[in-house]
Amino acid sequence: MNALKSFSDIARLLVLNTDSYKTSHWLQYPPGTTTVFSYIEARGGSLPYTVFFGLQALLKEYFTQQVTADDVALAAEVCAAHGVPFNRDGWLHIVQAHGGRLPLRIRAVPEGTIVPVNHALVTVENTDPACWWLTSFVETALLRVWYPTTVATHSHATRRVIADALARTGSPEGLPFKLHDFGARGVSSLESAMLGGMAHLVNFQGTDTMTALLGARVYYGEPMAGYSIPAAEHSTITAWGRDGELDAYRNMLRQFGRPGALLAVVSDSYDLDAAVTQLWGGALREEVIASGATVIIRPDSGDPTTIVLRTVKSLDAAFGSDVNAQGFKVLRHVRVIQGDGITRTSIASILAALEAAGYSADNIAFGQGGALLQQVNRDSLGFAMKASAAEVQGLWRDVFKAPVTDLAKRSKAGRLTLMRRGDSFATVRLGSPGHQQAQADGASDVLRTVFENGHLLVDDSFAAIRARATER
Repeated sequence: MNALKSFSDIARLLVLNTDSYKTSHWLQYPPGTTTVFSYIEARGGSLPYTVFFGLQALLKEYFTQQVTADDVALAAEVCAAHGVPFNRDGWLHIVQAHGGRLPLRIRAVPEGTIVPVNHALVTVENTDPACWWLTSFVETALLRVWYPTTVATHSHATRRVIADALARTGSPEGLPFKLHDFGARGVSSLESAMLGGMAHLVNFQGTDTMTALLGARVYYGEPMAGYSIPAAEHSTITAWGRDGELDAYRNMLRQFGRPGALLAVVSDSYDLDAAVTQLWGGALREEVIASGATVIIRPDSGDPTTIVLRTVKSLDAAFGSDVNAQGFKVLRHVRVIQGDGITRTSIASILAALEAAGYSADNIAFGQGGALLQQVNRDSLGFAMKASAAEVQGLWRDVFKAPVTDLAKRSKAGRLTLMRRGDSFATVRLGSPGHQQAQADGASDVLRTVFENGHLLVDDSFAAIRARATER
């Protein structure tokens, strides 16, 4: 029998990767049920669309695992002690008839696709009539796609805000590095850092979340998904003592200042204004210029909009600027990165203040931590997985809920697919007149079979996903 010794042992245990109440549901379906069909959608919330991402990683890590007889024995033991039923015979059937592979068909939107809310993103159904109960059982694990999708969507929305500012005031070339992921330490787990960090990298290429790089390599075949630069933290500046602040900054220049190089230096350990005007713009000015590097000053306290604009103006006074083709000033030799108090709202405010003062968005980049990877939940975009059809005694019947106390929670009915024509999407019943009309009108089926009977059928590259996410 399995002996659990580590989290990795727990993670591979598909038979218990669910909610406790799910273990009793096999006894609750109508007699003669042979197929259950479910779908996942984002019902809406903080944004009107989703950037679908992360399913491939979840399928590779969890759903391609083979269930063993020892897994079933352990699950039976745990459930008995826990006080809930367990479908031992059903799981042993999967072990014996399917080699432990899940008899499921999962169809999904290609990752990176931008889809309006209230549409089917994923559908799931069992392929073995003896395993009608399995579709609902995997909801807990499968619905966790909400997290990387929500992070990818919020990151994408921020990309649009920055892209608009660059289009008006600067160059789009720097866009991939305008929002840097600072979130690794602020999330609930290493896996969250990996999934959320990868989701951000769908839209940008700047990150300090190393685990995301490894995740993109393992699950999406991307050798290097993101980049970073040498950067100071407060301790590496304050360790020199207050009287040694100038020496700390000079050390950064001497260690990392090379022609064409970038280095970031937090500069508010004591007095940001003095550091910018007297040290960077005074004592070190000629050394900065002579190094050939671009020094990125990081304010880390105060009101973000006020502080960034004041810092940019001070750096302009010290190092000068050039006026670009759009008529906005771009600093020479230096830039600013703001990593404190960063949200999509504060980014828009900072960019607007710079633009109003005649400065290009080229002068600023942003670092975002908890607000990027952690300040989201399943309700941020209203994610849910619901059964919509069941085959009982050889006949299909609609399965849906329509609570009079909350009509927004009404679920869809029927076996569903998602059709697309240009930028228009429609969730329709498979084989219905609406489905046939959509096909006649030139719409194509967006959902692809990505997983069937324990095997991954689609293995997308990270580059392909990025291309879809930046189509529009």
